[in-house]
Order: sequence, then structure tokens, then C-alpha cells
Amino acid sequence: MNPRFFEAAEQGKVQCHLCPNNCLIAPGRFGVCRVRQNREGTLELPFYGRLSAVATDPIEKKPLYHFYPGRQILSVGFVGCSFHCPFCQNHHIAHDTSYPTEYISPEKLVELCRQRDSFGISYTYSEPIVHLEYVLDTAILAREQGLKNVLVSNGYINAEPAEQLLDLMDAANIDFKSWNPEFYRKEIGGNVEEVKRFLKQAYDKINLEVTTLAIPSKNDSSEEIETIARFLASLNPDIPYHLSAYYPQYRYRIPPTPPSTLHRLAEAARQHLNYVYLGNVGSEETNTSCPSCGNLLVRRRGYSVVVKGIEEGRCVECGAEASIAGV
Repeated sequence: MNPRFFEAAEQGKVQCHLCPNNCLIAPGRFGVCRVRQNREGTLELPFYGRLSAVATDPIEKKPLYHFYPGRQILSVGFVGCSFHCPFCQNHHIAHDTSYPTEYISPEKLVELCRQRDSFGISYTYSEPIVHLEYVLDTAILAREQGLKNVLVSNGYINAEPAEQLLDLMDAANIDFKSWNPEFYRKEIGGNVEEVKRFLKQAYDKINLEVTTLAIPSKNDSSEEIETIARFLASLNPDIPYHLSAYYPQYRYRIPPTPPSTLHRLAEAARQHLNYVYLGNVGSEETNTSCPSCGNLLVRRRGYSVVVKGIEEGRCVECGAEASIAGV
């Protein structure tokens, strides 16, 4: 365990440089994330390797639809987060570091991945970036064993550590919570420009997918979603974009997102992106079709997945590239 991304500051404080919060941490205190601590003038990681959850999930649960569809992946969670979203679906681990955890070394986690016949490790559930040292240590070992590394994150990380992270990741789903800077600042304590910068840094290095939780009256206008879609399309129109239905969680009591809203937002996003999916919509199929000819490439109903229209990475009908890894 080797704490990184910090420097000593005056009066025994430490300056953390991991994420754009850039916390100046007094002795004995923690950063915003609640897991990076100043102990006697140096940065310590008291939660290094302490996992709040270990499970084997369908890759579609991340959600990743264009990366090894239909496969199972070992998924691990932590505690702590660099944001304080009042609608957090995992607030019991993101905002409460007293949640029970178990220490699992990077070596043991890679061994467990092998034992469960998983094709890789997904760093997920709460925010993995605030445990970046552990993620990097594990990802190096996983890659040496031919395993894939997957990130599920808010994308809130400074450019230098992001480069180290992206060098070891194979795929990621990043939450893009809103285009509105005020929403990021007031609701969750972040800066949307930093998330946009990370997406620009990541899109051509890994298999990237993006999710927006559509919250009624907060970020569910067609104009906002179309603006996000236009931004993603400026990077690559083949980036899969997931629009997920909100349900009341944690401190939010806003009524759930109606399915009609998601369908309206999807139409707006499809003006710019080739692959737009709806999440948390019950039994609706969330299929992938070829953007060139409309041929069905992957059929999904829940976590039941059938790959049927792809051969050697291309549509069997028109020969267009399918933009789906692992098939």
C-alpha cells in the first residue's frame, strides 16, 4: 500500500491531488471522500482493500452493453465518495464509512476472479476512484493474468491520476449527471467541466459508455439531454448512452421518472447518437440494432442476452462495424 497523489502542506496539512476537490486536509481529518486521511502530516489510506461488497454480476448491470455482452464479471464495492448526491442509490456505502467491510488483498481478489470464472473485475457500487491506489494495484495484477478491468464511476478525477487509471482500464461506464453546472455544484458538490474533461480524456482509450439518471424537474428536459448527446457525439457518435429511470432514494422524494419521459429523452438523444438505451424500465427489451441497416445485433430482455447479428465484429447483413467488444 503506497498512498499517492498528495503533497505535504503548511501546518502539518496534506494537499490531496486525486480529484478536483483538491482537499487540503488537516491532521487527523479526512477529505470530502471520507476515506483519505491526514495522519501525522502524511496521507493514509485506512480503507485500502476494505470491500463493502463482492458479487458476480451480468456485465449489463454496470451498465455496459457494448463490452462482452452476456458475460458475468466479478464486481467489488468500497465505501466513500467524492460527491454527496442526495438521490444516491448506494448511500449506505457511499456516505457511511461505518458500513461493514472485509479486507481482500489485490492478490486475493485476482485469485477470487479466477475461481469464479469471471473474465475480469468491475470496480463499482460506490465510488472506486477515491480508492485509486487499490484499484491500480489490483488492475496491474489482473491485466498480468489476462483479465479485463472495468470502471463504474462518477468520472471525477484529476488529469494525471486519470491517465494512470485509463492505462489499466478496458471499459467504463461514467455517470453524467447533468449538463447544468449549478446542479453539479449545489446538488452533488462537483464541477461538470471536470467530468467533461475526463470523458474527453477517456473516449479514445477505453470502451466508454455513459449514463444519465433522469430525475423529474431536475435534468429531464429534452434540451438538456440533447445537449449531452451532442457533446458525446462530438467525441464519438458510437458511444452508448444509457438513460435510466429515477426512483426515490436517500433524501429525494420526487416521484419516479415516467417511462414516457425516458422515451421522449431517448428520441432527443438519438438525434446525435447511434446507441441509446433505457434503464430501470421493467421488462422492455433494450436491444442493439445496426445503425446502418437496422439489423438486430443483440437482443436483451432484462439480463437475458442473445448475440445474433454479429460475425467477426461486423453486422451480418451489411458488414458495418458493430462497435461491440468481446463478440
